[in-house]
Order: sequence, then C-alpha cells, then structure tokens
Amino acid sequence: QVQVVESGGGLVQAGGSLRLSCTASGLTFDDYAISWFRQAPGKEREGVSCISWSGGSTYYARSVKGRFTISRDNAKNIVSLQMNSLKPEDTAMYYCAARVNFCTTDWAQEELLWAYWGQGTQVTVSS
Repeated sequence: QVQVVESGGGLVQAGGSLRLSCTASGLTFDDYAISWFRQAPGKEREGVSCISWSGGSTYYARSVKGRFTISRDNAKNIVSLQMNSLKPEDTAMYYCAARVNFCTTDWAQEELLWAYWGQGTQVTVSS
C-alpha cells in the first residue's frame, strides 16, 4: 500500500527556521507531484506549496512566498520544505500529499484530487 510520511516538525521561536521532509513508498516517486498543506485548530486546511514531478514548477501560498522554499531530490525520494522567518501564524499541522504528475494552477483548491496523504507533522511557532 502507499504510505506517505512527514518529518521535521517541532517548536521554534518566531523568526526561526524548520525544514520538513516528505517521503513516500508504494509508488514511483518521480511520477508524482508533492504538495504541503497545513491546518490550524478551528481553521480550514490550506495549501502551502506544491512541486511538480520533476521539480520544474513550484507554487507557494502568498502568505509564505519569500519565506518558504520547496525542493525535491528524486534520487533520494525526498521532498523538503525549508521554512524561514517563521511567524506564530504559521503554527499548524503540516501534511504532505501526492498526486500524479503536476500541480495545477488551482492545486490548493483541489484537495479531493490529492490521492495520498501523510499523517502530519506539528509545527509550533512561539512569539
């Protein structure tokens, strides 16, 4: 069966950095686009970033653009989300998700099309 696993969450002070990692098994990793979503308690899930199967196209939510960077190393089957200049409003459970090929321009509004999801990793940013 397909398994998606996130890691790297933790507690950090505002202005600090964290690096999240995502890996998947049971699928051909470089056939899949990978995205990061996040959900804070009492709030709707929102898309954070997306990267195509090759890494040639990336997308970011306006709220994180310039602070977060998504990348992938298909040889190592890893997608990373480098999060810099973290703010308290970044506090959320972060989820990794996978779909075939690419991120559409509306990828964050097409949650039902993301076939595989990880269990989440908690990011907490203190003020």
